[in-house]
Amino acid sequence: MNTADRIYETVKILPEQAAVEVLDFVEHLKAKQLESEAHRKANALATLAKYKGRFKAEKLNRDDCYDR
Repeated sequence: MNTADRIYETVKILPEQAAVEVLDFVEHLKAKQLESEAHRKANALATLAKYKGRFKAEKLNRDDCYDR
């Protein structure tokens, strides 16, 4: 039995008000995770933006790489 099944079985026997509280908590955790992911993405893009235009992309020839 995985975690989601265990949570379902536990919440299934709770009174309706307690189940609503569990649902609110889970939705809060989900929103917090999405916010955290968006924050990490924004930070990563800001870091990349600092170096924009500093590097020139060149096609790599694997054979030349092995000859060095």
